[in-house]
Amino acid sequence: MPRHRIVYLVLAAALTTLVTVTFLIAPEGDEEVLPEPLRMVRPLPGDIVTRQAEVEIGLPVGYSIELYVDGRRVPGHEIVAREPTGRFSWKPAPGGWMERWEAGERTLRLVWDRTTGGRPDPGEFEWRFRVK
Repeated sequence: MPRHRIVYLVLAAALTTLVTVTFLIAPEGDEEVLPEPLRMVRPLPGDIVTRQAEVEIGLPVGYSIELYVDGRRVPGHEIVAREPTGRFSWKPAPGGWMERWEAGERTLRLVWDRTTGGRPDPGEFEWRFRVK
C-alpha cells in the first residue's frame, strides 16, 4: 500500500475519533445554565418527579431566599436552611402550607439576596418541572 494512503487512513481515523469524543463529552444543548450565584436547583428544569420530591437549592453561604410555588410564597419557617453549606430545602408536608404535590406542571420562582459579607446581590430564577 502506498505511504500516502496510510497517512490518509490514519488522519481519517484520528478525525473520526476526535468527532466521536467531542459528541460524547460535550454538554447537551438543552441544559439550562443557572444564573450566578445560584449553584444548584433540584428538581432540574423540565424534570419529571414523584409526589415525594423535595426542592433543593444551593447558593453561597450568606444568602437568604424566598421560594414561590405556582405564584404562592412558601412560608420561611418551612424552608430548611443549612447555613454552613448554603443549601436550602423544602417539600410539602402534612400540616404545612402545602400538604402534597398535585400531579401536573409546577412553576417555582426563587428570589435571593446576600445578607452577609458585602453589598446586596439580589436575583431570581424561575423554572418548571412536572409531578407525575
